[in-house]
Amino acid sequence: MARWCAEQGWPVHPLAAGRKTPAANCPDCKDTHHSPAGCGCIPAGRPCHGFHAATTNTARIDAWWSGHPYWGVGVACGGADLVVIDIDAHSAPVPDRGRLLPGIAIHESVNLQGLASGFDTLALLAALRGQPSPAEDDSTLRVRTPSGGLHVWYRNPHPAIRFRCSTGSSTKTALAWQVDVRADGGYIVAPTTRTTHGTYQREGPSHLPAPLPEWLGEELVRTGHTIRQPASPSRPAIPRSRRPRTPVRAHRVLDPLLLEVAECAATPEGAAFTEKLNKAAYTAGGLAAAGHLDEHAARALLREAAETARPWQSARNERIIDDALAAGSARPLHLEGRS
Repeated sequence: MARWCAEQGWPVHPLAAGRKTPAANCPDCKDTHHSPAGCGCIPAGRPCHGFHAATTNTARIDAWWSGHPYWGVGVACGGADLVVIDIDAHSAPVPDRGRLLPGIAIHESVNLQGLASGFDTLALLAALRGQPSPAEDDSTLRVRTPSGGLHVWYRNPHPAIRFRCSTGSSTKTALAWQVDVRADGGYIVAPTTRTTHGTYQREGPSHLPAPLPEWLGEELVRTGHTIRQPASPSRPAIPRSRRPRTPVRAHRVLDPLLLEVAECAATPEGAAFTEKLNKAAYTAGGLAAAGHLDEHAARALLREAAETARPWQSARNERIIDDALAAGSARPLHLEGRS
């Protein structure tokens, strides 16, 4: 299966035998906890750092799996231009209807009796948009998981638009309750991979991913899943495509701080990234509190700058942004008198 995936142009990496998590790092990488950037293991052909080591090199793939035939296969979604909708069927308390579909108010007249899993929330979202549920989409590759969930694989038809991963339980970025998204910065388990709980099995007639439906792509954009990659490794660009109509003076204050955050991409360690992101988010919070910026738009710019520099620590980036925005909002930053 690893070879077949590579033939499709999908970078693969090993998963630990019997598990759905990446194979263990070498002792040096495990002990030092350094970032993948600049690590010598990856160019040397060692499968350290999970999906960061993913490759389509058949010689490397043969070497990995011939030595460890019981390893599973992970596919790096970003490198493969894949967007996978991961539908869960876990037993969990159903949250308030306000959290089932982020950003969508579900009227009290909608009967939610029997709703119990991601299959239900995804079907509800599709019905509200007048579309069939992706869970029933037999035009694309679908993979049944050992826990009873379903992975619906899609190809990103617009590679210039990048999507971030998310979990359906997140209060920050989510598509629907119990519906995860696997895209840039994540991986998906390939079909035929065996774990102690069972085998990931292809379901339906399709062996390859279909293009991501336009309506579903629009939902990912609506729910904040879009990210932007750096224009070049030497000087990352600050994304501006989603900037609203806001005062120029506010961006004269914030933009240099965002640029400092984004430029940390050139220095994986020792760039004072946390301090720079904290300063930018604190300033954005003050500008938003004073009415100079829309907080949602400012948060998007902060996320994109942080993802440019440190894409492997999205959750930590979110915490820094949240805390600093909140602190900054307590001290409105007025621009009267500034040129």
